[in-house]
Amino acid sequence: MKQPAGVILAGGNARRMGGGDKCLLPLGGGVVLDQVVARLEPQVAKVALNANGDAARFAGFGLPVLADGVADAGPLAGVLAGLDWAAGCGFDAIVTVAADTPFFPCDLVPRLLLAGNGGLAVAVAERVHPTFALWPVARRGEVREAVLGGTRRVLELCDAMGAAHAPFSEPEAETAFFNINTPEDLAKAAARV
Repeated sequence: MKQPAGVILAGGNARRMGGGDKCLLPLGGGVVLDQVVARLEPQVAKVALNANGDAARFAGFGLPVLADGVADAGPLAGVLAGLDWAAGCGFDAIVTVAADTPFFPCDLVPRLLLAGNGGLAVAVAERVHPTFALWPVARRGEVREAVLGGTRRVLELCDAMGAAHAPFSEPEAETAFFNINTPEDLAKAAARV
């Protein structure tokens, strides 16, 4: 399989942070999205951002911004938008990451590729992290059918599609998938940069 594209999932509402884009919160002299892009970009052939609303707010990042094609379908709509974009660009697969998780492993993509062996794979530390996954473009029809049929939980679809598990068992693995949901989480993240 050739190098996949990367899709950063940033379509959430950030209710616990008071709304807005969590990925645009300040972190380490930049914003959270800077950290996520810096980790993902060396691991993939091209990066896109899944976000809704006015794409102009992300213009400074130089990334294609992909809006959900299905409203109110959660992160799976972002996965589907990413798969559609990747198909149009000639990619065989995408790797998705969450926009509010700035410390994910620097070897995420190779480990997903190894576990997936050409198929769907999800990251697993102490638990499954389904937004960190390798999605073959060839399976986008299944994703579309599930989303249009009402499936909203990424883990539910990954299980139904028989996703392989990419293990991350190092002692620091679970903290690598730490995501920013509250102001307290942002303070913890700032202490790590």
